[in-house]
Amino acid sequence: MEENYTEVKKNWWDRNWKWFVPTGCLSLIVLFGLFIAGIFFGVTSLMKDSDVYKDAIYQVKQNKEVVQQLGSPVETDGMPSGSINVSNNTGECDLEIPIKGSKGTGILFVTAHKRVKWTYDELTVYVNATEKEINLLEK
Repeated sequence: MEENYTEVKKNWWDRNWKWFVPTGCLSLIVLFGLFIAGIFFGVTSLMKDSDVYKDAIYQVKQNKEVVQQLGSPVETDGMPSGSINVSNNTGECDLEIPIKGSKGTGILFVTAHKRVKWTYDELTVYVNATEKEINLLEK
């Protein structure tokens, strides 16, 4: 008695779907995460490169009372939050910038508007340890 066996070869999908589907899904999730992170860091770097951000940080570093409260050197401490909108020679800025020194931490609040050049409406440092607010616009 002779038996005929027909060998059925499975196609690529039938042989590989068990590893391909999870790997494909994971790849899509990773790509989406990288896309979101890219947008986040792009927006943050645009904030940090703006004139108003750089000038506000410069003024904080030059203020003796802030340096006395937070310690030297005063530098940024994490990601800023808020918004900067600029169109040609006009714009608006509303930022919260975490800052730190050797003695403590604080938050720099920046509100400004631009008509050719930036004019500050608020430039205040909140010192976390003492809950003191230092107005940098008062001279």
